Amino acid sequence: MVTRKRVEEYINKTEKALEKLEISSPKRSHLKKISEDFLEMAESYLSDAIHFLENGKLDDAFACINYAHGWLDAGARLGLFDVKEDDVLFTLAE
Repeated sequence: MVTRKRVEEYINKTEKALEKLEISSPKRSHLKKISEDFLEMAESYLSDAIHFLENGKLDDAFACINYAHGWLDAGARLGLFDVKEDDVLFTLAE
């Protein structure tokens, strides 16, 4: 069951992940633009999650925050983001 507390915990985890990561792609590379796009998607979905939470739409908020973190995990696994090998906030490939 989706509860407000659960959504808030996921939002908190995603906000911590955003604070920790750094774009690792070279500034003038095509991958830099892709990294920025992944980051923008994550931030947009996080914003949507907060909006839905504030409006009591817990299912929509939960879906959005999971999409947000999915973009971050994908970026980390692809090497677009340096996440300092944090496998608590991120799902890393080995």
